[in-house]
Amino acid sequence: MPAQCLPWVCLSGFMLDETLWDDVVANLPEQQSVECRSLTQGETIAAMADHIAMSMPEKAILIGFSLGGYVARSLAARYPDRVAGLVLIATSLREDTPAQRQAKLETLEVQRHLHFRGIGRGAIIKTLRPDNNHNEVLIARIREISQRLGFEVLQRQSLLDRSTPVAEKIACPTLIIAAEEDQMRSPDEQKELQQHIPQAQLVTVANSGHMIPLEQPQKLTRIIEQWVQTNCL
Repeated sequence: MPAQCLPWVCLSGFMLDETLWDDVVANLPEQQSVECRSLTQGETIAAMADHIAMSMPEKAILIGFSLGGYVARSLAARYPDRVAGLVLIATSLREDTPAQRQAKLETLEVQRHLHFRGIGRGAIIKTLRPDNNHNEVLIARIREISQRLGFEVLQRQSLLDRSTPVAEKIACPTLIIAAEEDQMRSPDEQKELQQHIPQAQLVTVANSGHMIPLEQPQKLTRIIEQWVQTNCL
């Protein structure tokens, strides 16, 4: 099947659902098949990958954003014949530091006794480029997505072990997309990821924070389309 006919399977990130990709899909031609998935099932990265693999097309371009990038890598390693090309957006190889894990545990303990109303404003702002810090429409959109997913998904995703298995091998063409103003993932993390995957290409999107699918959907769509046409024949 020609690369331009392969379906895209897009995996959302931490406390984000399928609507993360709405603006990306809106910039695609009608003939491009796209399936968007949130990470609500599975207690481990591998289990999430297995769950996605059970219902995805036989062969696809697999696109993972942030936490979805961890799951996409696992799926590509576990089901190499199913993934024609891998796109990793604003993600990392690194597992949570002890401080990050402790902060997540403390957040869960607080939220356990409250009516969960979504991710807090301060945490959302960290995912955006600085000039979007007062973009109330975008902030509300992200909060509402997390509120829809609810506390159980917050707990499941917060407790995930993000360490990369030693045996993980990625053989398919891979594109790594970083954001120039990402406050969540550093340039060093993108370079580590590129070194981990043989012949992976790295592209940086200007004028975007961590939330590239929401902040620069048109640029993101064009980058992926052009790369697929060139590298996934």
